[in-house]
Amino acid sequence: MRHLPHLTASLLGAAVMLAQPSAASAEGDPNWQTCIGATTAPNDRVTACSAVIDAKAETGKKLAAAYCNRGDGLTEKRDFVSAMADYDEAIRLNPGFALAYNNRGDAWFNKGDLDRALADFSTAIQYDPSLAIAYGNRGFSYYRKRDMARALADYSTEIKLKPDVLAYINRGNVYRDTEQLDRAAADYGEAARIAPTDARGWRNRGMIRLYQGDNKGGLADYDKALQYDPADAYSWSNRGQARRRLGDAKGAIADFRKALEINPGLRTARDGLQQLGAAL
Repeated sequence: MRHLPHLTASLLGAAVMLAQPSAASAEGDPNWQTCIGATTAPNDRVTACSAVIDAKAETGKKLAAAYCNRGDGLTEKRDFVSAMADYDEAIRLNPGFALAYNNRGDAWFNKGDLDRALADFSTAIQYDPSLAIAYGNRGFSYYRKRDMARALADYSTEIKLKPDVLAYINRGNVYRDTEQLDRAAADYGEAARIAPTDARGWRNRGMIRLYQGDNKGGLADYDKALQYDPADAYSWSNRGQARRRLGDAKGAIADFRKALEINPGLRTARDGLQQLGAAL
């Protein structure tokens, strides 16, 4: 794709889902509840799941879930070797455990082995064709391999199964990189519609609008993006670009300087100030 000078965008990855509790999990073991809790911090998850495992009171699918969730905590701590050992054990205990394959695929992805990651995501989908996160993760792996057709197909399936902000943004990135800009803008707009206080949809659509010459639309989107994420230097820089094009040199200079206050090395903001003849 041609790159518009002075505009930048970041790529977004896919999150890993935690193992879901079995029916028996509701019976009051605090370690189990912490192990499977959606908001548990990584260190607490590893400790709680280890307690469940070491107690040797669980077997089968519930024990597999404890290993899977401890693996998730270890993945968040960047201990991929230990995490994969836990995912291996979860799969040994429950060979059809789709989420364990998905999470092990995420560990392979973080280790840079895209082929093994793709294999695990595909196995997860084979065991559970309704596991939306596995399509998203596989789509992101294909995206990283620049296999845009397969990435697009997987993101589209993820959206059908479980539409969310990240799925629309990731599919929008595929459309953006294949120069289907109207479709990219539509997906980013949908992300903004379903999560209006999340800056990501606004700033990504703002970038497309500026690329297409819709400076007023881009400015409006970056206003929204900065309302919800004022710490994003790229949004300040891109809004400065919109203001410069609309003849608001004073506003553009203020935005470029704010971007540099957050990120002193941001080249796009430095270039914008130089184009306006303003001091850094």
